Amino acid sequence: MRKKVAFYTLGCKLNFSETSTIARSFKDEGFDRVDFNDPADIYVINTCSVTENADKRFKTIVKQAQKSNPNAFVAAIGCYAQLKPQELADVDGVDLVLGATEKFKITDYLNDLTKNDFGEVHSCEIDEADFYVGSYSFGDRTRAFLKVQDGCDYKCTYCTIPLARGISRSDTLEGVLHNAREISKKNIKEIVLTGVNIGDYGKGEFGNKKHEHTFLDLVKGLDEVEGIERLRISSIEPNLLKNETIDFVSKSKTFVPHFHIPLQSGSNTILKLMRRRYMKELYVDRVARIKETMPDACIGVDVIVGFPGETDELFLETYNFLNELDISYLHVFTYSERDNTVAASMDGVISKRVRAKRSKMLRGLSVKKRRAFYEGQIGSKREVLFENENKEGYIQGFTENYVKVKVPWNPDLVNTLQEVKLTEIDHDGLMRLEFINEMVI
Repeated sequence: MRKKVAFYTLGCKLNFSETSTIARSFKDEGFDRVDFNDPADIYVINTCSVTENADKRFKTIVKQAQKSNPNAFVAAIGCYAQLKPQELADVDGVDLVLGATEKFKITDYLNDLTKNDFGEVHSCEIDEADFYVGSYSFGDRTRAFLKVQDGCDYKCTYCTIPLARGISRSDTLEGVLHNAREISKKNIKEIVLTGVNIGDYGKGEFGNKKHEHTFLDLVKGLDEVEGIERLRISSIEPNLLKNETIDFVSKSKTFVPHFHIPLQSGSNTILKLMRRRYMKELYVDRVARIKETMPDACIGVDVIVGFPGETDELFLETYNFLNELDISYLHVFTYSERDNTVAASMDGVISKRVRAKRSKMLRGLSVKKRRAFYEGQIGSKREVLFENENKEGYIQGFTENYVKVKVPWNPDLVNTLQEVKLTEIDHDGLMRLEFINEMVI
């Protein structure tokens, strides 16, 4: 009987790309992949530690696995596993914890799937995480996440990612293009570029800090890959998003007009405390450049509320800054103290109640911003890539500029690109549409 393995992924697109690659290594070893809710011989949980909630969810997920099969072998990998391996190993039911370099060799640690009395830990010092392992996801969605970079050399005072993933390092350009071609053979219409700090692409391409290629070289190379309909840039730092890249995307064959740019605060005082590498004036400049070259571009923003020292006045500075900025939506993160970060010992701690209130205010602003962006798209002609789920009788999809649409369920639409006209916003906030031509199936 072939063994069965199931995966649960917490966190970012990068984690999803790595889970998919690790899952393929299990297949090569003779395992069959099943859904996490199904009985399996081994459950692998790819952890995240960006927020406090991600830590708390881990125990719940372990219990979920044990409910499906009390005798199953449970392994933990990912950022939380690197940062606090013993903490995970002490969770009842966990058998194996692997750190940043060990996770890609997980099948080497599975000679015996007998349950352990105590969780076994194999975790390197993060300084040893200095080599690159390429990853990409497919099969789970109509789009693929393509990892191009890992690690980070920035020293933001609130962030544990450098401690969890190590120094900034990149895939070779040929490695990225090879993986993109592999994805293109699988009838996947869209690739999302992912990494920890993808604008830093090129650094560590040859196992050192030598730069032969830049992020712009990467974008230009991927634009020439045959068979990919859409390429989407995920999160990119504002100081690394150069005019040349924006201008290239505006004329690109495949890159879509959608940018997600972390801001974190609209107050220069807080940005300095965070040790971000820009001031808010640069952010204004980046947004203006995008809108100048691509007026219908979608711009998403990461922002943190409740950082130490964020007075009511400084929060309102952020709120007003975002309110006036021509952006499309927000991802709001409530600041949570992380061990071994500078911010954790800063003065001016904000109460949890105030953090929650500010988070609610910015989430409300995000709804308003998204609504305004969608209203500006009514009547426009777009191309929609449809997803693969039946959600309460509807199929959903995204335009190239990230407007989420819905039409009555039709399985023939799955993973197809359709020319449409956006007509109205439904009560749930999704866009309705008309097909311009006969559906291309």
